[in-house]
Amino acid sequence: MSFAIRNLSRQVARAPSRFHAKPRTFATADKSITDSALERYIQEDKALTHHAQQTTDLWRKISFYVCLPAIAVCVAWVYNAEVEHAAHIEHIKHENGGELPEKPLYDHLNRRSKPFPWGNNSLFFNPHVNKDLSE
Repeated sequence: MSFAIRNLSRQVARAPSRFHAKPRTFATADKSITDSALERYIQEDKALTHHAQQTTDLWRKISFYVCLPAIAVCVAWVYNAEVEHAAHIEHIKHENGGELPEKPLYDHLNRRSKPFPWGNNSLFFNPHVNKDLSE
């Protein structure tokens, strides 16, 4: 109860300062100063707009002349690496009668303490690349 009374008395003590304060105005009523401030604001806004246009143009050029060629080079490099890898796998198959040789069964590979809800193979199982553990 005493907390509510103390809080109410504080609000009552502060109330006159809120309701009887002068309305806020500019520090000066001189129209020439406010006009010059408006002109400065407009000039600054134009400068910011010009800077934004230049920056946008710079990043557009970086995107088209740096990023896109870099992506094309990376795509070509990965494509060549994957083609070489596929050719190597086909060569190994050809040497072994059309099948890949059996991989060694190391103890540390494909450990499962319990099966996945969908079976022994991982969710991203690919029969051309991964060993089928459902057997």
